[in-house]
Amino acid sequence: MTATDWTLIALAVTAVVALVVLVTRLKVNAFIALTLASLLVGAGSVAMGFLPKDAKSALTLTEVIDAFGAGLGRTLGGIAAVIGLGTMLGKLLAESGGAEVLAKRFAAIFGARRAVWCIMVLGFVVGLPTWFAVGLVLLLPILLTLTRETGRPFLALAIPLISALSVMHGLTPPHPGPVAALATLKDFQPNMGLVLMWAFIIGVPTAIIAGPIFARWAVPRVPAETPPMPIHADREGLKPPPFGLTLFSILLPVLLMLLDTIAKLTLLETSSLAAAARFIGHPTIALTVSVLFACWSLGARCGYTTSRILKFTEESIAAVGMTLLVVGGGGGFAAVLKIAGAADAMGALAMMLKLSPLLYGWLVAAFIRVATGSATVAITAAAGLLAPVLALHPGTNIELLIIAIGCGSLFLSHLNDGGFWIVKDCLGLDVGQTLRTWTIVETIVGVVGLAITLGVNALVQSLR
Repeated sequence: MTATDWTLIALAVTAVVALVVLVTRLKVNAFIALTLASLLVGAGSVAMGFLPKDAKSALTLTEVIDAFGAGLGRTLGGIAAVIGLGTMLGKLLAESGGAEVLAKRFAAIFGARRAVWCIMVLGFVVGLPTWFAVGLVLLLPILLTLTRETGRPFLALAIPLISALSVMHGLTPPHPGPVAALATLKDFQPNMGLVLMWAFIIGVPTAIIAGPIFARWAVPRVPAETPPMPIHADREGLKPPPFGLTLFSILLPVLLMLLDTIAKLTLLETSSLAAAARFIGHPTIALTVSVLFACWSLGARCGYTTSRILKFTEESIAAVGMTLLVVGGGGGFAAVLKIAGAADAMGALAMMLKLSPLLYGWLVAAFIRVATGSATVAITAAAGLLAPVLALHPGTNIELLIIAIGCGSLFLSHLNDGGFWIVKDCLGLDVGQTLRTWTIVETIVGVVGLAITLGVNALVQSLR
């Protein structure tokens, strides 16, 4: 570690602190805040006369701006289609009444005595293609119905549901955070199918600990009334999709992406079948096929006209415009950290401290998450800082690293997180009740998820 490295690390920390202050205290738009933080790092490096690797002259502000734009473009180029198509699929599920169909069938399968596991399975299935807030709104009527029919305490079912939805949102593609991490670390060739596999293997036990097990402690200590039933949208004249078709429509992109993973494990890379599996299993192709299928299965088949289906897809894209900008801004920030030398200095510090890349990534993501309240900003910025660390640890399991960063990005949600207020309002809780339930659920998810990930990583490394 040189004096220049320490100066660049101080510069990076200052930029992160500035990002936190801009977002939380000054209420600056997250994209603008990421842009300003990037300029702060770049300007500081220029003032130092920093000479980038393989460059003939010192860094200039113009190169900093170009790097930010290139990083933004690379990130959005890898994720915009995936996030957009995933949002369309979630919108079609919501408008078709498919969530209610799944809920009724799962409730009949599990029965009243196993209502907790019913609501968790619903959270996993519905949470896979839909954002956290959308999934919670979709499943709230089912949660309230199960509460009344079973006589169970409201939080005994609500806590498992939000735990399952949170894990799906933070760990599984096509949600913005994991997809952004995949795009940022694409030079290390992460496999989205493997990320999905590890997300389920690690996420399910994590959600069980943060959900049903924690609920046993919380229910007698946090009294909460069951909120009133929300008013359903009018679907008169429309036919809900059947259970099997709805479930297949949601799982289709996962199945297609897993084809690529299975092919890589079982087929020669040069075979025509492997090439076909790579094509159909590419996230953009898998989701395009799935959305086209859902336009029929969850749209036209239910009675919606093509113009109405088009409107649904357009509305879903409009809703994620700001998220795409924030994710792109995170990619730009990561690119500036790299060209300014700050990322390499952070990597050298991690090497000196002998921190595991998984633990280092979790710590960075958790810090940014707690400070800004944004899981997407946390996972994107953390992934950018991890790139130089990975260069020094060539044996790192990239897919498990993404899971570790995702767990850090969920840690300790509190009053600066939009999700905190969504949970509070949907579940009819006050601020104190939300802090003693939702905040603790997210903290457990972050810590337990990291512990399981580190354990799985140790097992995988021992088997190599």
